[in-house]
Formats: sequence, structure tokens, C-alpha cells
Amino acid sequence: MTKRIAFQGEPGAFSHAAAANFFPGEEVVGCVTFEETLNAVQTGKADFAVVPVENSLYGRITDIHHLLPESGLHIIGETYLRVEMTLLGVPGARLEDIKAVQSLSVALGQCRKFISANGFRTINAVDTAGSAREIAEKADKSVAAIASRFAGEIYGLNVLAENIEDATHNTTRFLVLSPTEKIAPQQGKVKTTFVFRVRNVPAALYKAMGGFATNGVNMTKLESYMVGGNFTATQFYADIEGHPDDRNVQLAFEELGFFTDHFRILGVYPAAAH
Repeated sequence: MTKRIAFQGEPGAFSHAAAANFFPGEEVVGCVTFEETLNAVQTGKADFAVVPVENSLYGRITDIHHLLPESGLHIIGETYLRVEMTLLGVPGARLEDIKAVQSLSVALGQCRKFISANGFRTINAVDTAGSAREIAEKADKSVAAIASRFAGEIYGLNVLAENIEDATHNTTRFLVLSPTEKIAPQQGKVKTTFVFRVRNVPAALYKAMGGFATNGVNMTKLESYMVGGNFTATQFYADIEGHPDDRNVQLAFEELGFFTDHFRILGVYPAAAH
């Protein structure tokens, strides 16, 4: 039976590409916002969601860190997507025909050297895939889109230049979300994601982290953010390498419990190569 996979953005977005890579051959559902993306899974309109959580250049995706813990959804996987920017023109256009480029402001910023070297005028847009669609609709040979090759294929655009981004290490990490919990087996490389709030006592965070150090648990991510706009209610979002059934992880979580008043695992899933 075909599964429905929700992602944020228009067809051809990098999130669409990540969803297609993780769930090849399945039906995809584009959503306008992250809230709508998660809601599609919560209401049964989609079976899974694939959402970006962090980028190697720009850090965390703030909205997801706030929305995910309260969504009731579970992380069941992760995937990494190399962000490769492509200059896309309408059929028949050549690189020397291009006078302006349109894309998301962040994408334009990631291709600043290429744009400057060619003297292109820039046009800010809502997203990369939407830019590809609009360029295809306008059919103006003097304007190109900066988007993924995937978007070019969807909207019938030609590749005029590829790998035009300034930084070759630009990579986005995506999480795969499910309405039902699916714990990865205790074998191979496993990641565990959880949230917690420390008690309001001196050095609580330092002491809470001590259990991971003394038990040899590698924490690959630790982010803090306010809860409900309250300066004294800080929640932490963390990733570790390991399974909750591993003895060293159990000991670390036990020590964490002494210094926290809230703790919840969001997912235990296979670690992806990147």
C-alpha cells in the first residue's frame, strides 16, 4: 500500500528531495508551513513527515525544535541531503542570456560568489522550488532560478550551471516523523533524541551532563530554548549516540533524572551516514 509523506514546501523543494530519497516511490504531500506538515501526520492525512532539523551552515531550524516536542510524533529515522545549488533556465536559454536570478534569499546568499562573478541582478522569492515553478511559467530567457536539479526536472527547466554554491559542505539533516513509536533494535549505530528541563538548583545542567561524560556516552547535539516565553523555563533538546537499553546510557539517564523535572524520549532510530 502506498504511503503518503508530508514535507514543507512546493514540489521540487530540498525537503521534497529528502522525502523522496528516504521513501522512494511513495506519494508526497507538500505543505505550506511546518505546523501544517506535522498536522498532516497528526490527522492521518499523511503517514510520515520528513522535516529539516539543522543545516551545516545555518545551524538549527528553530521552528522544529519548538514544534516537535509538543507534536506527539516520534522520530523513527534521519537522512542527510547535500544542498547542491543549480542555475536553471527555460528551454533554449543559455548562460549568456541570463540577466537576473530568482531564489530564496538564503539560497542567493549561498551563491554570492557565482552571482557576483556573472553580474546577475537578484530577485528574492519565498523558496527555491517556487522560484523554479515561476521561472518556468514566465518563460523569460533572461531570468533563471537557483534551485535543486530535482526542481528543474519537475518544472522542465534546463541546467545552465551546477554546484554554484560557495560552500561545498552545505548539508541539511532531516528527521523522519511517525504517529506511532518505532524503537530501533539495539544493534548497529543508533541515535536517541530526548528533551529535558533541569531543576532550578545551582549547577544543575553541569551535574546533569556529568553522567554522560563519566559513562562514555557521546552527546552530538545539545540545544536550549525557552518554553512558553518564560525566561526561567528552559528546555533542552539533545541527541546522543547509543540506545536506551545500553547499560552506559541507562546510567547516564539515571543520573540525569536527579537534576531534571521533565524528561521525554522523542525517538530511538538508526544513525544515518553523512
